[in-house]
Amino acid sequence: MNNTTISTKAPKIGGLDAAKRSLGELDWRRYVIYIGFVVVFIFFAVLLRDQGFLSPTNLLNIFRQTATITVIAVGMTYVIACAEIDLSVGSTAGLSSVCTAMALSQWGLVPGILAGLAVGLVVGSINGALVSLLGIPSFLVTLGMLGIAVGVAQWITASAPQPILNDTFNMLFGSGNFGPVPGLIVWSAIFVAIGAVVLSRTKFGRQVLATGGNRTASDFTGINTKRIKFQVLLISGMVASVAGMLYAGRLQSGRFQWGTGDELSAIAAVILGGTSLFGGAGSVVGTLFGALLIGLINNGLILAGLDSSQQQVVRGAIIILAVALARKK
Repeated sequence: MNNTTISTKAPKIGGLDAAKRSLGELDWRRYVIYIGFVVVFIFFAVLLRDQGFLSPTNLLNIFRQTATITVIAVGMTYVIACAEIDLSVGSTAGLSSVCTAMALSQWGLVPGILAGLAVGLVVGSINGALVSLLGIPSFLVTLGMLGIAVGVAQWITASAPQPILNDTFNMLFGSGNFGPVPGLIVWSAIFVAIGAVVLSRTKFGRQVLATGGNRTASDFTGINTKRIKFQVLLISGMVASVAGMLYAGRLQSGRFQWGTGDELSAIAAVILGGTSLFGGAGSVVGTLFGALLIGLINNGLILAGLDSSQQQVVRGAIIILAVALARKK
């Protein structure tokens, strides 16, 4: 009887130990963004239930207002997963909006779009070449490019806004709807879908993660890590230029101020979304929820009556939290 009792209890104890080990090995950092999103949403839903937080219009506005940051953050996910950084995305977006607006007024729709994309191509290529070929740290290169891009945008416009009167452009890039869905949400969904598939399902995505995880080992396995670094910075520049055109279409003007500070919001969204600040791991879907969480907080703070200075304090706290929760290699 005793032997039977012991033998029947042993599997239970073993199963309990296995469950404990599984919980201990669970990487909770991978899910913290989803947990945080739900907690913050419930908090504001209860606190601001009388201010219209849960109204369909307000919830749609959250998605619309975070769409541009989401687009930028998708490109930033590749850069950070590759163990690099791009501080020039916000100023690139502003310069792209200005060049698009000026080209639209002079030559029309297609040249305007090409001019905006050309900004991202040039900025991304310069950033990528300096980092990959000359070995200059991406932090320093893109910090310098931040100042150059915003200075050029301010210089060529004499700090004046450039109105966009092309209704087709405005409809395609932010002001219009694709059926019942706002165009900005469609653009962000497209970028998230493509970015997630490429990063997780393609050879290029695996090479990006490998380069960020261990560059030396990647070199030995035949991965051209210099080319990968160039490509991720080029992608980031191109994506930022599209974001600039989305700003221009939504606000129907090009201004050098568009995109100011977006680099910090994008970095916070990426790190909160589970991409390792040290490279080697990345999640585009997590980045989407990181951007939505920031938009959710901004929207809730506005409805709660906080002024802009107090909102800046909270955004700064989000950056610190993002770094504190950064996944280690």
